[in-house]
Amino acid sequence: MNLCDIKTVKQIMSMFHLTFRKEFGQNFLTDRSVVQDIADACCEDENSTILEIGPGIGTLTYELALRHKNVIALEIDRGLIPVLDYTLGEFENVTVHNEDVMQADLESLLASAFAEGKVSVCANLPYYITSPILMKLLESGLPFDYITVMIQKEVADRLCSPAGGKDYGAITAVLAYYGEAERLFNVPADRFVPAPKVDSAVIRIRLYRERPYAPKDEELLFRTIKAAFAQRRKTLSNALSAGFSELSKEEITTILSDCGFEASVRGERLSIADFVTLSNKIFEILPQ
Repeated sequence: MNLCDIKTVKQIMSMFHLTFRKEFGQNFLTDRSVVQDIADACCEDENSTILEIGPGIGTLTYELALRHKNVIALEIDRGLIPVLDYTLGEFENVTVHNEDVMQADLESLLASAFAEGKVSVCANLPYYITSPILMKLLESGLPFDYITVMIQKEVADRLCSPAGGKDYGAITAVLAYYGEAERLFNVPADRFVPAPKVDSAVIRIRLYRERPYAPKDEELLFRTIKAAFAQRRKTLSNALSAGFSELSKEEITTILSDCGFEASVRGERLSIADFVTLSNKIFEILPQ
């Protein structure tokens, strides 16, 4: 069964009396080489379990099942469950759950998989909920090896931007705390049905087994990053003054000086290592 063939996709949708649902961001890939490239890139260990988010009609799931020990797929659309039973019926290593990833208990769901070996994530994420899903995966504390996702190209630009780049933002810095993101390739909009209005890109995040950064207070680190980017046109000094009202202007000036930062520096110039240094210095001065 060629799940990348447009006629096949439409026949399956017609067979099960389904329509594409915009509220779930459903855009199905029709370029098999792209699907195969994603499946090839998502994990180096064929004995791994793959968590797939939003399998749709099973296009990517099919290729993942051919390459890896197990695939656990979460599909929010109840109407697609019988479709997946049909398209993936030949595989004994695929388990589909009718669940919303944002509500799912991933620790319980993947407990057996982690006990048996490595687990990675692979998904064609809906544009409207890309960041919340990524943050849930990162903040879960689960020891994923890789997170490989196809997302809106502009979001990929942001997530893979170096410090100081025009697309660098708060989520870039936060992501860099958890792992290293790299862009693999772009995917034009015409490779989907229905075609989205923007192009996509596939990125892979290699999560740190042991993080190279040691903030004294992780919550404070994220607060510092958020404050630094809350007012991008302001200097870091002014942004921190707005974000940390309990600190005086003089204290903030001292903090920046002690960290070796110029008074005119802006938040988008700081790497995650810089933010850890900055938040640690704030921790020392901040009233406990």
